[in-house]
Amino acid sequence: MVDKLFGHWKLEKSENMNEYMQANKVSFALRQIGNRITSYEEISRDDEAWTLHITSTFKNSKLIFKLGEEITEHTLDGRTMKSTFTVEGDKLMHKQDPIKDGDLPSVFSREVLEDGRMLLTCTSVPNGVVAKRYFVKYNP
Repeated sequence: MVDKLFGHWKLEKSENMNEYMQANKVSFALRQIGNRITSYEEISRDDEAWTLHITSTFKNSKLIFKLGEEITEHTLDGRTMKSTFTVEGDKLMHKQDPIKDGDLPSVFSREVLEDGRMLLTCTSVPNGVVAKRYFVKYNP
């Protein structure tokens, strides 16, 4: 059930994140920062309006969306994307489509694993590079 995603999450570890960012043309400097920061996510819903609040020691982002409706997203690495969120089974899916030529589309899925951690799977669509980020629930 996707309701398990609601709450506060703290990044525990990442796998292949540098390669994912590189595949998406993120600069070397921003990749170095991205690989070193602590990241937090808060996922909530108020009726049909969902909120994904991403905070870190570098930048923050707050996305408010309704499932199936396209929004404009300003990514933490400075790109502007058209994003759509959907639920597929127990996963919150997040599809990013580029607005600017040269930017690349991505798909993100968030799910809670049997051990209680949240898995964020990041896929760079054109080249298939996949990163995984594991989060643990915490009380702020």
